[in-house]
Amino acid sequence: MSLMRYSYSILFALLCLGCSKERNPVTDPFEAILDGSSHISGSNAYLNSPFVTAGDRVYMVGHQDGSFPELGWHIKGEMGGIWNHPVKLMDGFEAVLIENDRRIPLEKASAFVNFPMANQHLYTLEGTDLEVVRWQFVPDGKQGLVVQYTLKNTGTKDRTLTFEFTGFSDLRPTWLGERSGMQDHADRAVYHVDSQTWRMTDTGNSWHVIFGAGLPVSSQEESKTGYAGQGRGGKLRYVLDIPQGGTQVVNFVIAGSYTSESEAQATYTDLQQNSTDLLREKSERYQRLAAKSKLTTPDSLLNQTFEWLKYNSDWLIREVPEIGRGITAGIPDYPWWFGVDSEYALQGYMAIGQDEIVHQTIHLIDSVSEAVNGNGKIIHEMSTNGVVFNPGNINETPQFATLIWRIYQWNGDKEFLKKYFPTIQKGLGWLMAENDGNNNSFPDGFGMMEIHGLNSEMIDVAVYTQAAFADAGHIAAALGEEGLASEYRKRASALQEKINREFWSEEFQSYADFIGTDEQALHLIDDAIIRADTLDKPWAVKELEQTREAILRRPSGAELKPFVLHHNWVVNTPMEMGIADPEKAEAALETARNFVNPFGMFVTGIDRDNSAGTNEGSFKGSKVFSYTGAVMTLPTGVQAIAENNYGHPDRALDYLKRMTRSFSYALPGSMYEVSPDYGMIVQAWNIYSFAVPIIGQFFGIQPRAAEKEIIVHPVMPREWDQAHLENVQVGRNAISVYYQVEETGTTLLKITQKKQDWTLRILLEGVQEKELQTLEGTVIKQQQHGTQVEIEARGNTLEVRYKTN
Repeated sequence: MSLMRYSYSILFALLCLGCSKERNPVTDPFEAILDGSSHISGSNAYLNSPFVTAGDRVYMVGHQDGSFPELGWHIKGEMGGIWNHPVKLMDGFEAVLIENDRRIPLEKASAFVNFPMANQHLYTLEGTDLEVVRWQFVPDGKQGLVVQYTLKNTGTKDRTLTFEFTGFSDLRPTWLGERSGMQDHADRAVYHVDSQTWRMTDTGNSWHVIFGAGLPVSSQEESKTGYAGQGRGGKLRYVLDIPQGGTQVVNFVIAGSYTSESEAQATYTDLQQNSTDLLREKSERYQRLAAKSKLTTPDSLLNQTFEWLKYNSDWLIREVPEIGRGITAGIPDYPWWFGVDSEYALQGYMAIGQDEIVHQTIHLIDSVSEAVNGNGKIIHEMSTNGVVFNPGNINETPQFATLIWRIYQWNGDKEFLKKYFPTIQKGLGWLMAENDGNNNSFPDGFGMMEIHGLNSEMIDVAVYTQAAFADAGHIAAALGEEGLASEYRKRASALQEKINREFWSEEFQSYADFIGTDEQALHLIDDAIIRADTLDKPWAVKELEQTREAILRRPSGAELKPFVLHHNWVVNTPMEMGIADPEKAEAALETARNFVNPFGMFVTGIDRDNSAGTNEGSFKGSKVFSYTGAVMTLPTGVQAIAENNYGHPDRALDYLKRMTRSFSYALPGSMYEVSPDYGMIVQAWNIYSFAVPIIGQFFGIQPRAAEKEIIVHPVMPREWDQAHLENVQVGRNAISVYYQVEETGTTLLKITQKKQDWTLRILLEGVQEKELQTLEGTVIKQQQHGTQVEIEARGNTLEVRYKTN
């Protein structure tokens, strides 16, 4: 499927002065404000699929054709529409043009275009001599959004039209609201003559939504709603005079509040008066996001994907002032806060310079975990009303330690370490004291794979526990607690050795899904055979039956053994974290390559489809939402990181390309959670899967902000003969890396940093490490192990040329 940039001339550059009559004021068209902004057009095949326009307080989900069907499963049929968490505002809206008793519904857009900060629907109205475009955006920090319609009269006569807009309220609580005392009641609709707006209020709560256009209303009436729930509809009509060749711009504002009508009114007034400035401000902010960690490679699609993942990351920020501010997991069904999703994603957010939300999210997750658990255990999932659904899976507590250490590498803030180290200490204590019943150093319980019964000693829990002790050792040392650091390091070292010995399956050339007893394995095999048979995977059924027969032939009683049953992606976490023995890593990486399709890694390997060989076609999910058979971006990103860790950048790039095939596949400018087009339409951890392998591995930027030091250890894929990464934020410094293979075969590495008093350490394969301060005029030449190196320092720039004989 090809991606096409959508561009066309500015329709509204010359607005007809005749449209400026008193009753038809002209509003600045969003088209002109966003001229030159990045934008991507959608595929007609996916007009009947979701889009999102998002702010940090409010977001709207509908279909790309402009409609608002009932969608989503977390609250069945209610995850679309307009949300101001922790309440929903509206199910949606619709518009109709009326001319000489002819009704022209604006119901099925013919094209959809996505911008980073807004989106656009284009309506083809045959036989009307009208061009209609609908825009919408959500201003930063505002509990409302602006929907702009532009109507152009392309005919040869002046026109008088009636514009009819109907909004459908559904003021109701978000998921688990009943646990926090939020009860839904019927909405009441009241038309306010003074402001010429409809105002809907939940009759049992102070939840409000206001909408109108700021134009004189010719008539209004309450309207029935066809949506489920207890909402109401309100209809507004406006008379528009549009001369031949003229354009009318109409701004509708939808504003809400879950605390007071006056707050909703203040937002409504603000957005009506300042929409142009607010859109311009948001556009400028997105330009600043794009300028951080700016990637240029020979692969234009990868460059575009990486740019838009920064925007996607911003779409997922959600603030509820009474609770906190942080990244959410995904839209539309996971628009609240998660532990493990954040622990992956925030590493990517930090690498692309979105550091403020990193610190806000960590504070939110830590404070709620302390309030709910109080023992260092990190929560898994919390709704935006503050209700914690799952107090934590086992892997989330150790992954928090790794997150804190890795963020510290970027910010260099020792107070940050001091703040969160108590949580890490308590968490590691709880992890081993409460979850290691047999005292073999492997905690028991669910990790990333929430398969029923798969909660014994899981490979990912073991690996992330090992990493947690290693990183906690680093933190303790940084805080001067050498005794504790030594203790943690010893545990990490012992765990690494045990994982490589006890989780390895020589038969399958893979790390095991879990360690358990024959009884546990046989039960899981029975379930797995049913799954594989249902999915028509005869190869998997045969393999599982052979494993069962082998267990029954050679029973081992209560002895714990490694079992490879599902080929879950988590068996690759020893390579992701770099603790696999090199020989085992090479074998395991080769095994993992059997469980891919053109879009990436299967979540569960026994779901693999041997016929997968095309880049076309959607994911065929079950009628009831399920990840069975899924290929997902997180497992694929983990595999890219794993390949890089063991010196395979070409393989790593291949996995990135597989993921990139799903970029804009369904929603232009976004990448689905399940590849190519299932599950969440925007997913937070996608940025982990791209930023870590690109910034931290291909370009090799390894920050040491506390020491005012940056290590650069590039390991580039062979097909990148030129690549550039600009403005990577490290503490108060910023670094840019330019890489080029010249025609002579010499590689040029040019590194520029903002701060001259920081140390750059350049690591090259086969060359003794050189620690370099960027001092004016420094020139170093050396030859070692067959590699010729020249290094020249000028001001804040290092130029390194090297060639391997």
